Amino acid sequence: MREKDKPRLALFDLDHTLLPIDSDYAWGVFTQDIGWTDPVRFKEKNDAFYAHYKAGTLDIHDYVRFATEAVRLRGAQVAAQAHERFMREVIAPALREEALALVRSHQQAGDQVLIVTATNDFVTRPIARAFGVDELIAVELAKGADGWITGEIAGTPSAREGKVLRMEQWLAARGLSWDGVATTFYSDSINDLALLEKADHPVATNPDERLRAIAQERGWRILDLFDTKA
Repeated sequence: MREKDKPRLALFDLDHTLLPIDSDYAWGVFTQDIGWTDPVRFKEKNDAFYAHYKAGTLDIHDYVRFATEAVRLRGAQVAAQAHERFMREVIAPALREEALALVRSHQQAGDQVLIVTATNDFVTRPIARAFGVDELIAVELAKGADGWITGEIAGTPSAREGKVLRMEQWLAARGLSWDGVATTFYSDSINDLALLEKADHPVATNPDERLRAIAQERGWRILDLFDTKA
């Protein structure tokens, strides 16, 4: 099948790609600001985990246990109320028209749009909705018998090579395969190299230094959508 005859998928990383911030890190800072976590201890650990993420050495299971502890202890209702405030105070000011327009352009072209992120689904599902995107592949948080999160991850985390596996699961559930679709993937991070290499049209978007170098070497499109480092 020729590419122009295939269903088209537009895949987007979220943090520093569609958003000029890291939503996972920002949520951690927010919980600190509203008094859910010890300001000194939490900041030290949150900064350390973030440094590991940027270096590509993050243990995502340890990080998710740490990052969701405050939410887990407060329960679903209080957590939902806090997230609504997080959306108003932190995410809404970070929704850039350039990113919203890019997503809309793919939707208007008839592409199936997905956000594929290594941040957990509690943090990111409302953000995906703010972009008008229904299909979200995120780190799924395991639920206990009471229906609330346990701090563990359900299934394969959508991080690094896990993004490729989760996309393969998404495709298989719809009777599709990589060969049967035309994929464009936007990402800023070297952590997403595996999925960028799998995509038909990789787009290094606001790329970090290592990804920019690879994109230049391989002739990939580079899109500086906005300055995420400001």
